[in-house]
Amino acid sequence: MKKTILLFTILAVLFMTSGCLSELNGQKITVQKRTGEENIFEDFNEITQKNQVKKAIDIVNNANWEHVKVEMAEYADYQFQFPPKNRKSNEHKIASYLLWISPNSENVELHTDSDRHVKLNRQDSADLYEILTGEALIN
Repeated sequence: MKKTILLFTILAVLFMTSGCLSELNGQKITVQKRTGEENIFEDFNEITQKNQVKKAIDIVNNANWEHVKVEMAEYADYQFQFPPKNRKSNEHKIASYLLWISPNSENVELHTDSDRHVKLNRQDSADLYEILTGEALIN
């Protein structure tokens, strides 16, 4: 009887642990930084802390996006990607964003491959930049 209870307890702990791990699986942001003056990016950072990932997603999703094609004078400073919202669905597209730092280093602008563009306010810019790079936006 004690062995049966111990077995069920171990199984319950394993199920709960695997459920928590699968919930966090794939919840990360990958960040690449532009190198040099060309449009070449190299891996820079990976954000896996759930609260930071959620905050970054919230900032991006709550931004006042415009559907407009823009041509920036410079190549993007960073690019970053979110994982698909639901890995079990047929939606396998990763949300990808290009990020420019404004000349005065107070704001960031984001652009997607689907011609969506936004200039974030100072607070959202600072928060998102710090999440993505680990550094403060304003020097």
